[in-house]
Amino acid sequence: MARRTSLEDSSCAIAQALDVVGDWWTLLIVRDTARGVHRFDDLQRELGLSRKVLTERLRLLVEADVLAKTPYQDRPVRHEYRLTARGHALLPVLIALQDWGDAWILGDDPGATTATAAKASTEARRVHELVGTKVPELQLLDDRGRPRDPIADSTPYTVLYCFPGAYAGPDAYPPGWSDIPGAPGCTLESRTYRDRHAEFTEAGATVHGVSTQRPDEQRAFSAAEQLRFPLLSDADLSLIAALRLPTFRAAGASRLKRLTLVVDRDRVVRDAQYPVTDIAGSVEAALSTVSGLQKE
Repeated sequence: MARRTSLEDSSCAIAQALDVVGDWWTLLIVRDTARGVHRFDDLQRELGLSRKVLTERLRLLVEADVLAKTPYQDRPVRHEYRLTARGHALLPVLIALQDWGDAWILGDDPGATTATAAKASTEARRVHELVGTKVPELQLLDDRGRPRDPIADSTPYTVLYCFPGAYAGPDAYPPGWSDIPGAPGCTLESRTYRDRHAEFTEAGATVHGVSTQRPDEQRAFSAAEQLRFPLLSDADLSLIAALRLPTFRAAGASRLKRLTLVVDRDRVVRDAQYPVTDIAGSVEAALSTVSGLQKE
């Protein structure tokens, strides 16, 4: 297959993987619409392809019911492109490509199962490049099974701490969990946020924990640990795809690697921590970040 125009985005594992496995445009359009890029001119600017090629790819995706074309302006009529249910079903494909690209193309230890990364890794750079970008509008199920915006509008800031998985009992963890670098420590992390929750509230921040676990699993863990804030389920990978968050595979499921984002009320990412190696220190750093932002 002939090589296509480079996207010159060395930090995107999806782009790098598709450079190896085939024609990239269709899935990269899905990738960017999942990131909140919905309008033609914005998609063209992000992808750097011709209007003719983009028009054709969008037409095919609409015909395939991967994207829905909806008007956002009447005079003149202009449209934006939103993922359909069929389009959302492609998100695991994107994440699988990202995992493969992170491990086998951009990674330092191909094929290794890990819930963390080196500070100088491309994966870490991708997370830190989120600072200054916006979290798109989306809904995650909370631990009660209710749709919830991961970004609170009732406080100036939201702390999203993303973790691989936490369970109510030791027997519920996947086999070999404690042997995966970076995976252990989720209970300690949630307990630390619980114990310091009043300080985050005083500093003007809402705390949300995010994992790819089912809401019922999160609810059992939250009840056992008496958490004072909701856990959010990204089981359908919406937040992961929107922000290109790093993941790993364990027990047949995609799991978030441990990271922390501080996001303001306007949905702008103000701080990113990754990799997180000192759990208590990362909670302290998040609190310090929020307190500092409040003083600006």
